[in-house]
Amino acid sequence: MITEWFDLPFTGPFDLAASARFIEGFTPSRSFVDEHGRLRLAFPAAPSWEPVGALVRQQGADGPVQVRLNAAEEDVPAAVGHVRRILSLDVDGVGFPALAERDPVVRRLQKALPGLRPVLFHSPYEAACWSIISQRVRMGQAAALKDQIARRVGSAVAVPAGATELSGIQLDTFPAPRRLLELARVPLLPEVKSSRLRATAEAALAGDLDATRLRAMPAEDALRFLAKLPGIGTFSAQLVLLRGAGHPDVFATAEPRLHKAITAAYGLREPDVRDLERVADRWRPYRTWVSVLFRAQAELARL
Repeated sequence: MITEWFDLPFTGPFDLAASARFIEGFTPSRSFVDEHGRLRLAFPAAPSWEPVGALVRQQGADGPVQVRLNAAEEDVPAAVGHVRRILSLDVDGVGFPALAERDPVVRRLQKALPGLRPVLFHSPYEAACWSIISQRVRMGQAAALKDQIARRVGSAVAVPAGATELSGIQLDTFPAPRRLLELARVPLLPEVKSSRLRATAEAALAGDLDATRLRAMPAEDALRFLAKLPGIGTFSAQLVLLRGAGHPDVFATAEPRLHKAITAAYGLREPDVRDLERVADRWRPYRTWVSVLFRAQAELARL
């Protein structure tokens, strides 16, 4: 079913164009920006895990954000929630600009990247699968593997067109949990990774990777819970919680590149993780969001 445009309510600053620029440097993303600056998404949506195509637009910077969906009627409410979470629109951002008043480093980041919020994996399930696929593999190679798996055993879904276009385009979604469990082995991957992906699929179907559930838990408990999944260590657990579930206020203790950027920005000398955590305490309740600004700034510096 192709829907009409749905409003995606949010509070605080947000610029879809900034998100689009960030997605271009987000290696595992299966999202695309068209010539009109609209964002195209394709993903299996929990709890049914049926494929969804979505077209997102914004009417000017800080203007209203809308989505048009290709989804079964019963999946529309969940799909709208997925899109809001993917773009971090489900987090109250009213207080985010105020961080600039007490931290000049954050002020410079916000000025350089106005309106940017974290752009997330389509689900904690997909974030966990990515973390397994990408282990001991270069990022570009891992992204190519993920794309090939989507083409071979995922689902193709049409992304709705704009109001003046006759048809949309088709994108491949990453295979839904039940699809992975139907396979004797996930193609292109060694047996150990295939087995771990199947365990991840089982966890998703059991509700253990539900974004709302993970974000409702104390962060330390959620990280310990995630780290019990096969193939999910400390770094991967943080990835799933921060960039999969979209927890807005966790400091990633296992991201060396982030730590290096903070050390340089604040002129620190050989800080340990506790020193960096104390710096990040200034960013509450948006520690994840500020960390993403550091990541995006680093990506722009490479262009």
